[in-house]
Amino acid sequence: MRLLAAVLLCVIGLSGSMPQIRATATPLPHDAYVWQRAWTPHVISSVSRSSDIVRAWRLLLAEADASGRWTAVSIPWPDIHATHRPVIGVIRIDGRLDEARIPAMLDQVMARIESVSASLAGVEIDYDCPTSKLATYSRFLAALRSRLAPSLKLSITALPTWMTSGQLEQLTRNLDEIVLQVHAVDDPRRGLFDSDQAERWVREFGRRIHRPFRVALPAYDVRVTWRPDGRLASVEGEMPLRAGATNGEVLRASPDAILKFLNAMRLGAPEGLLGIAWFRLPTDADSRAWSLQTWRAVIAGELPAVRLSAGLVPAERTDLWTVTLSNDGPADAALPRQVRLDPACEAADGANGFRLASAGGPLVLEATGNGRLRANRKRIIGWARCTEPERVLDVVQ
Repeated sequence: MRLLAAVLLCVIGLSGSMPQIRATATPLPHDAYVWQRAWTPHVISSVSRSSDIVRAWRLLLAEADASGRWTAVSIPWPDIHATHRPVIGVIRIDGRLDEARIPAMLDQVMARIESVSASLAGVEIDYDCPTSKLATYSRFLAALRSRLAPSLKLSITALPTWMTSGQLEQLTRNLDEIVLQVHAVDDPRRGLFDSDQAERWVREFGRRIHRPFRVALPAYDVRVTWRPDGRLASVEGEMPLRAGATNGEVLRASPDAILKFLNAMRLGAPEGLLGIAWFRLPTDADSRAWSLQTWRAVIAGELPAVRLSAGLVPAERTDLWTVTLSNDGPADAALPRQVRLDPACEAADGANGFRLASAGGPLVLEATGNGRLRANRKRIIGWARCTEPERVLDVVQ
């Protein structure tokens, strides 16, 4: 699972018979992708603390890059087994891999599955296949199905752009289930996820394939940079890029937007929709993902009210103050547009996502982006020089 580097095409011409819809009196079950290559104590802790709301784990087993080189993930199986949840092992194949090399990947994929097959309930192939190459991919999946043990279910991730292909039905015919990815780079103004667009894709996908499927939803952010011609230049996810990208744009998955989509599915899900698969499992150390508290709140179906506050904390000098922003609520909060300083402040500057506004009047720190502050966290957002100011500041959302 990953951010799509290609611009997704809008699905046009959704005329024809409408898909059957069913009300979901029982909440949809939730799977979680554990995509981290390094199983740190933070990852293991999140797995342990989340097993009560997770139906199944989808664990990255190995990944082949664009040149066919493999990277394996060392998974602490005793910690996974302790959660008593089924495991789908995921094999990631880079979508830029030459089509002619796909058939030769079969033996290598099987080698990585067979070594851990006793711990698996299923296998998932995550391959951003170009729409024009779906026939080759379909033959690969048929060959893989013939070699897998009958007890292992076979699934794949699917892209909305595949709905423009006549090969879609053949591709999905012999799969046990499909995971439709609806988070991607489409239009940066829409962010990482658009609930209305996702709902259209899901309903059309259910109408097309008539097969069991799940929907992959994002619980993460990414920083992207663009080339002068508008193409994607880089994607910075959980780990910062080596170059340390300082520019670019952060694309965020809004918990409110995801909750809107989930509510639409609760009111009427397309026939065949089995549940949700989240990418990726949040951890306390993953600054590009939601907090566990926010993720659990979205799954529960209700986000608590935002409780942001800002104040002045004395610094070393008597007239110097540190400006702090606090999230005292149980879920992540979007950064406020502005924090207004007390009129007794005569100089100030911003930090950590805030800058001093140039407007006249009382000094104001304004947010420089669309970041968020995790639940029960504080952040220093600047400094100020003031004489006997009020310590509680105005926060403007």
